[in-house]
Amino acid sequence: VVYAELHALAAHYLGRERGDHTLQPTALVHEAYLRLVGQEAPWRNRAHFFGIAARMMRRILVDHARHASA
Repeated sequence: VVYAELHALAAHYLGRERGDHTLQPTALVHEAYLRLVGQEAPWRNRAHFFGIAARMMRRILVDHARHASA
């Protein structure tokens, strides 16, 4: 259930990106997961977890854009 929600969130963010984006929603979810696992942040509730995951996905997209334009 959590994976499906994260995947839908990733698809939403990628839907607002350019059409030729090289990241796919699955790759974005996996990259966000890898970055979240390394954190020691205690999530207060479900909404807090998804908020942190959403912020992480946006950071990944920004990092990807910076790398692509470099």
